[in-house]
Amino acid sequence: MTLYDHFRPEERPFIDQVLTWKENAELRHQDKMTDFLDPRQQDIVQSLIGQQDDVLVKMWGGATGTERSRAYIHPSYLVLDPDEWPLTLLEASYPVKFIQLSHRDVLGALMGSGLRREKFGDMTVDDGRIQLIVASESADYVRMNVLSAGRATIDFQERSLDHFHLPEEKWIEAAGTISSLRLDTVLAQIYRVSRSKAADAVERGLVKVNWRQTEQSAFVVREGDHLSVRGWGRSRLLMIEGTTKKEKIRARWAKKG
Repeated sequence: MTLYDHFRPEERPFIDQVLTWKENAELRHQDKMTDFLDPRQQDIVQSLIGQQDDVLVKMWGGATGTERSRAYIHPSYLVLDPDEWPLTLLEASYPVKFIQLSHRDVLGALMGSGLRREKFGDMTVDDGRIQLIVASESADYVRMNVLSAGRATIDFQERSLDHFHLPEEKWIEAAGTISSLRLDTVLAQIYRVSRSKAADAVERGLVKVNWRQTEQSAFVVREGDHLSVRGWGRSRLLMIEGTTKKEKIRARWAKKG
């Protein structure tokens, strides 16, 4: 078994990239500040680097509890203080009495400007205020190019990261048995729907596994995978605990409440 066998085939390019960062820190004494990584990518970085004697990795997304973070991979003798991380909070207001904005509206405006998803992290859209954590090198680009979202005019201003307000998320853990690790079967168990309804959601393009759209009901879910279904919310397969005498799979998962 090789290193790659522990991961999905489509993750191999990112694995190679992480191994290069690790080698550069270990042999060439180079540090690396990554773009924003989703939680699955963060899991991969931690599993490949961890906390060794010579190479360390730290994650920070600008506030406690953020989902997306930048990773700092570095020789152990280098130190980067939290206030030195290249993260910037941008904030804008809109007249909530007259205009309704969604997270999707603002995300569409950002992506429509040509900004890559890796250049910004967590975002909140609530009660007439938009808050967005971006890579500092992209802050001016966002301010100059993202001037509207939906029907609202936007004027982003820089604020201290201390002002970022992250709504509290509640995750509910559960455990049970699953007949197989097919995507539609796992979704049916976690979201308490029929397998046919879960399969329909997959085939309609409503399901993502590790932030990638997946349209194959027979896709095999693995321990640690992040799942999301549009309209149903997010979940994660936390652990596969073995099998029962009847060959069913004992598993534990968490779902966003």
